[in-house]
Amino acid sequence: MNKSELVDAMAADAGITKAQAKDALDSFTNNVTKALAKKDKVALVGFGTFSTSERSAREGVNPQTKKKIKIAAKTVAKFKPGAQLADAVNEGK
Repeated sequence: MNKSELVDAMAADAGITKAQAKDALDSFTNNVTKALAKKDKVALVGFGTFSTSERSAREGVNPQTKKKIKIAAKTVAKFKPGAQLADAVNEGK
């Protein structure tokens, strides 16, 4: 499912226009992004938790040249699914 398909589904489920559904989805993603940029967690009970994690600097290998390279430290986004989401995914097997 891509963004436009998700907007269509949200509009149909909520009985709102596609423009309103797009605005709601954009608001959700923008607010989650802002919270993660401040290193806050976003917890949606039953769905999951968005958080950040620090990755330390490390040494890697360029697969083409086989030379060692330095990989800088960075902050990455993480998502841990909640119990209801995990159960729903497992039922689909």
